[in-house]
Amino acid sequence: MMKLSYSTAFAKLTLFVFLAVILLLVGGQLVSFGSETGTCVGWPTCVPDGLSGWAQLLHRISVGLTAVMMMGLLFGAWRFHRDQIILLPLTASVVILFFIQTFGGAINNSANISDSLNLLHSSTTYAIWLGLFGLVLAAGFLSRPARTAFPALDLRQRTKDIFALAKPIIVVLLLVTTYAGLVMGGRAFPSFILTFWTLLGGALTAGGSGAINQYIDRDLDKNMARTAKRPIASGRMAPAEGLAIGLTACILGVYILAIFVNFLAAFLSLVGILYYVILYSLMLKNVTVQNIVIGGGAGAIPPMVGWAAATGSIGLAAWLLFAIIFLWTPPHFWAFAIVRAKDYERAGVPMLPVIRGERETRRQIFIYTIGLVALTLVVPILSTTGNIYLISAIILGIILIYAAWRVLKIEGNKVAWQMYRISSMYLAFIFLALMMDAVM
Repeated sequence: MMKLSYSTAFAKLTLFVFLAVILLLVGGQLVSFGSETGTCVGWPTCVPDGLSGWAQLLHRISVGLTAVMMMGLLFGAWRFHRDQIILLPLTASVVILFFIQTFGGAINNSANISDSLNLLHSSTTYAIWLGLFGLVLAAGFLSRPARTAFPALDLRQRTKDIFALAKPIIVVLLLVTTYAGLVMGGRAFPSFILTFWTLLGGALTAGGSGAINQYIDRDLDKNMARTAKRPIASGRMAPAEGLAIGLTACILGVYILAIFVNFLAAFLSLVGILYYVILYSLMLKNVTVQNIVIGGGAGAIPPMVGWAAATGSIGLAAWLLFAIIFLWTPPHFWAFAIVRAKDYERAGVPMLPVIRGERETRRQIFIYTIGLVALTLVVPILSTTGNIYLISAIILGIILIYAAWRVLKIEGNKVAWQMYRISSMYLAFIFLALMMDAVM
């Protein structure tokens, strides 16, 4: 039976950090109540004026010291508890929330912000408290003197592993559709600032989701030739590390969108994370042959995020972008699943070729491709697109249907792999056509 103990340095540090955050909260309240008696202009340091000014300066110094303790807490969790699936991810989440909150406090002091951001700031405070309380308890129960001798890190390999953890090729494709939503929503090329924050937030949430997915699928990945060399599956990275990196990236990405873009874009991005991680990765992937059909909605959300970033709202055209990717996902991924059918069978994943056979999969690829092309040709009727898009949709549609027809009629992996590659280029070019039409 586990006993509550704070004998290790890490467990003791969690208590000190908890106490420091309590003092910060009290100090912050005192500073806000006395703000009329003095000022402290500048950030992070300032020249204090009056009693309240000195109190503000002291509060900022306390924040800095607590930040150092937070970094020590994160290093301690990684150094001594890299194999703890609770301690490391929880510590990483609390630390990133603290630094986000600190940055939010600086914004509060330097500019007039919306009520929504004030609400987010307050909500983050409660999240930090809840996370810290859970961390103190977890450290008391789980923190023990390190018994595992973790190998020395190869920094170059670790950098590559973190990059691979994010599934960069998928992230790039999602960012293309996000940018298309930005352009189409604003019917013009967006500003550099809006583009930067939207794509940065999108890259972090998409990459973080990919990392969490690799944590969830770590045992499945070991049984598949395509994924056996992934960082977690191969053992180069501890599962707790992968989960911590994924959670940190997702949290940071959502907050970036909320602070620098708008709340609707942040909310949609959060929906995409939950859709991919919970609905697809945890609930559908290993249970039903319809996993890709239903789970495809996760990859269809990024263009809606871009649209919301540009307009602050979601209209019919944004839902059409969602529908295009939703219908595109099954034929694209089933073509890949035909090539990797033995991998999925060995891992026990109920993909369509494994459960219903290759012939039925080829038939479904053709059916979904016809539906996808039909939808792209209906878009000009339901939305404001012009001849550039219409001509592109017809040409690209003919190419894609021909590729799907070859998959239907010709056996073997070669045509399926060609369909997979062609469908990837199809999506990129159809969204490029939508962007060109929007600005021209």
